Amino acid sequence: MTGTTTTQPTAAVARADLARVGFVAIAAAAVWLRVWEPFAAFSVIGLAATLVGGYPIFKEAAENVLARRMTMELSMTIALVAALVVGEFFTALVITLFVLVAEILEGLTVGRGRRAIRHLLAYLPRSATVRRNGQVRDVPMEALRAGDRVLVNPGAAVPVDGTVVAGNSHVDEATITGESMPAEKDEGSLVYAGTINQTGALEIRADRVGRDTSFGKIIEAVEQAERSRAPVQKTADRLSGYIVYFALAAAVLTFVVTRDVRSTISVIIVAGACGIAAGTPLAILGAIGQAARQGAIVKGGRYLEVLASIDTVVLDKTGTATYGAPSVRAVVPVAQASEKDIVRAAALAERRSEHPVGKAVLARAGELGLPAPEPERFEYTPGRGVAAELAGERFLAGNEAFLAEQGVDVAVPGEWRSDGASPVFVARGNRLLGIMEVADTLRPEATEAVHALREMGIRTILLSGDARGITEAVARQLGTDEVSGGLLPDQKQRWIASLVERGRRVAMLGDGINDAPALAAASVGVAMGSGTDVARESADVVLLGNDLLKFVETVRIARRARRIILQNFGGTLAVDAVGIGFAAAGLLNPLLAAFVHVTSELAFILNSTRLLPTGARPSPTPLPLHAPSSAGGPHGGSDFEGRPVA
Repeated sequence: MTGTTTTQPTAAVARADLARVGFVAIAAAAVWLRVWEPFAAFSVIGLAATLVGGYPIFKEAAENVLARRMTMELSMTIALVAALVVGEFFTALVITLFVLVAEILEGLTVGRGRRAIRHLLAYLPRSATVRRNGQVRDVPMEALRAGDRVLVNPGAAVPVDGTVVAGNSHVDEATITGESMPAEKDEGSLVYAGTINQTGALEIRADRVGRDTSFGKIIEAVEQAERSRAPVQKTADRLSGYIVYFALAAAVLTFVVTRDVRSTISVIIVAGACGIAAGTPLAILGAIGQAARQGAIVKGGRYLEVLASIDTVVLDKTGTATYGAPSVRAVVPVAQASEKDIVRAAALAERRSEHPVGKAVLARAGELGLPAPEPERFEYTPGRGVAAELAGERFLAGNEAFLAEQGVDVAVPGEWRSDGASPVFVARGNRLLGIMEVADTLRPEATEAVHALREMGIRTILLSGDARGITEAVARQLGTDEVSGGLLPDQKQRWIASLVERGRRVAMLGDGINDAPALAAASVGVAMGSGTDVARESADVVLLGNDLLKFVETVRIARRARRIILQNFGGTLAVDAVGIGFAAAGLLNPLLAAFVHVTSELAFILNSTRLLPTGARPSPTPLPLHAPSSAGGPHGGSDFEGRPVA
């Protein structure tokens, strides 16, 4: 049913509903026992109790008639009026009792679904402690600004998305990434709003606040899911209307053939469609909430529906399948040079470079504990390499052609192959020291994610603007079905558009500004949480933890939601068809028909609740960030005033 109790949450309304159920139950018992029957033609108690107890049903039926909507309340009203006309007062009261109880149970079930989602809000604190102009003070959440230094004590909730600038701790990020193990955080680490600081005090530079945080986006997605209507919800509403029309037509036919009023009433009563009308949005809301707890923001029910039907996943390489940060994969010595000789020379040459390759070289030098002295002269040739001088000696790092132009003999060992990495030739003077292989690092879960998608029957494609050789090497590691490299942003978009035009249901995963056109062209666009704002805004789904396995899990959740909705559709049609047949044949009396209607409806709604997030762990009241006595983690800690926290 879709009565009033499903949408009115106050305790007073709940008490009124319970009082109405009690009143109808007592009246039914009085009619059965014939406590007071002054008229032989009709039951005063039965008539009065049906009109009073059934008021919510009659009221909604009248509203639906005025709105020209065909709903189960209208068919139930017809059945109750027919029962009263033929003198079945006890039957009318019991049917009313069944419907009212069903309304309450449905309201509790759907309300539980909304509460399970809204419990996410309990992870957000009401205030925050900030350091401004050298002073520490508490401010309400609404007063936080990007750039604020936020202080978070052990046991408190993190109020912003930001970067740790001081302190060390472990943070429970299950609300954002779905990971059960706390993540260690120190200077430079990213933290998210809604996560729980456990063991130590942290000072965080706020990068995003309020609705712009990852947690804010989760809440926004859930609210959008409640407001919007997926295509399958519209289908559910149309099917509900068709079932009501079919039940009324079957009732008319039953009366014409059998002239049996009780069978006719039973036909009207037994048909129910509220299980799909209420169960479908509940399943979608639960699935979006569950995906959010796994670290994926789905921006509406229609995108969840598309995710359930995708047959092709297109991955951008840099920043999606890989970290997007090059690192030195191998060092190949030439002419008796050691690895440290090569890295030391390359680090000096790249000392002033801002290129990602230069940063990778300097990072390797740091790992080996090698200094990178400031050169006296530095020259950068875009797309080719760098040259630096120190104490009259020249150091070179770049591609093979660049070093050859500088007079270096770049003969390399015959057995060496770059195998998809970018080779950086390193020389000191005119002597080649060796080759550093620089390559982007593949995300550790990427190969497993691609394998899981293929097991689900989904075709995978890797696209990249990088050179074809490098892209193909990454594709071999991933095991994708297709690969294409050297693509410009508009070429990626045309590739996606051609897939969609051929009838493919395409999910595009990307992270950069150059991916935004392709994300918009796909059936559903998925952005990595670490990507650009443009990519996240263009996407229909955002992965907060940058974990591709979370995308796989989101697809599984979407498919499970579709299965549950189809189960509800099929089950409703089967129960209604069999019930109408039995009722028309006189095998179901009105009371049994009402019981079948109510139990089947609740069964399908409960089926949808299987998608609701479980295991929520919000505090009964949010932990205020200014409370120095807030509970610490398992190992204790101290607050920002140096006091121990148990």
